[in-house]
Amino acid sequence: MSTGLLSLRLTGATVLRDGALVARSVAISDGRITRGPLPAVDLEGYLVLPGIVDLHGDAFERHLAPRPRAEFPPETALRATDRDAAANGVTTAWMAHGWSWEGGRRGPDQAEAFLAALDRYRPQAQTDLRVQLRCETHTVATADRLLAAVRRHKVDYVVFNNHLAEAAALADSAPPGPSRWAQDIGRTPEDFLAALRAARAEAREVPRHLCRLAEAFDAWGVRYGSHDDPDGETRETFSMIGAKICEFPMRRSAAALARAVGDPVIMGAPNVVRGGSQAGNMPARDLIRDGLCCALVSDYHYPSLAAAAFRIVDEQLLDLPQAWALISERPAEIMRLPDRGRIDYGLRADLTVVHAGTRAVEATIAGGRLTHLTGGAAARFMAALGAVAMAAE
Repeated sequence: MSTGLLSLRLTGATVLRDGALVARSVAISDGRITRGPLPAVDLEGYLVLPGIVDLHGDAFERHLAPRPRAEFPPETALRATDRDAAANGVTTAWMAHGWSWEGGRRGPDQAEAFLAALDRYRPQAQTDLRVQLRCETHTVATADRLLAAVRRHKVDYVVFNNHLAEAAALADSAPPGPSRWAQDIGRTPEDFLAALRAARAEAREVPRHLCRLAEAFDAWGVRYGSHDDPDGETRETFSMIGAKICEFPMRRSAAALARAVGDPVIMGAPNVVRGGSQAGNMPARDLIRDGLCCALVSDYHYPSLAAAAFRIVDEQLLDLPQAWALISERPAEIMRLPDRGRIDYGLRADLTVVHAGTRAVEATIAGGRLTHLTGGAAARFMAALGAVAMAAE
C-alpha cells in the first residue's frame, strides 16, 4: 500500500540508532526524520530499523519472464518488483540488468527497453528503484550505445562481468550444452553460438574498451565495479582501472585483495541464509567472520536480506546493529548516499519495522510514505491514523 507523507512519532519500539539498539521514539514529517510532538503510533514489541538499501537484485527477472517462453511487459515486472521489495523492508533497490553479447533478455535492446520503462514508472514507484547495468566485458561494439544509455537514463551503477569462458565451455559440452543457456535468455542455440563467436573476436580490444568506459564513468560520477572475480589478479586489474566495487568474489583471494586496497566487497544474502553459495562458490559467512564482507545484497531473493542479518546474529558473527548495517548503512556508504541507511535527524525517513518476536517485516516506510503494512503493525498504524483523521475533523 502507499499513502501520502506521514507526520507521526513511532514510540515504544527498540530503535537502531547511532550504532546501538535504544528505547526512544522516531518522528517522521515531510519525508524526513525530525523532532517535535506528533501523533504517536505505539510500536511496543517491534524493532524500528533503517530501511534496507539493496545494491544488486535480479528477482525482477522472474516477473519479466516467469517461464522461458512466457514474457510480460516491463511495467508489469516493475510494479511487482516494487511491491516485492517493499514487503521485505527494502527502501532503495538496484535491479541488476544485463548488457551482454548474449542478446535476448540480457542484451542491449532489452536493457534500453527496461530503462525506458523505469523512467515511465518512477513517478508512481513506492521504492526508490534504480538499475545496475551488468556489462559483459566483451561488448566493444556497443560502447557508444552503452554510454548513451547511461547518460540518457541517469544510470549510477555499472559492474563488469566476463562469463565468456563459462559460455564457451558450455558450448563445447555435450547436450543440452548451449541449448539451455540460449533458452534461458530467449534465443535459439544457433543465435547464441554466433554471438559467442563474435564476442570472442573482440578479445584484443577489451582492455582499451574497459578503460574508455571507466574514464567516462569517473567523469560522470557513476559507481562501478566487477562481478564474479575468480582470483586476486582479476580483482587487482579491475581495481586499477577504477572498478572498485568487488561484487560476489568467487575466491577468498579476490576478496582479500579488494579489502587490502580499500575496495568494498559485496556478497549475496541468500548465501548466508542457505549456509553457502548455490553455485558452489565461497561461503559469505566466512568472509563476514573474517571482516572481508562490507555489504549484503538480495541477489535473487528479497526475503533473504533481513533473514541474513538475523542469521548472522544467531550465529554470533556480529551483533544486530553490525549485521543490519550490512544491508543499510554500509550499502548507502558504498553508493555515496549520505541521506539514507541510518536513522538520524534530517535524513530520509526510510524505515523497516520488524516484529521482535517473529522477525517478520510488518511495515516499510520509504521517503516518509508507508509502502508496506501488515500484521499487528497494521492495526497500530490504522488506529493512530484514524485518531489523527478524527482530530482533524
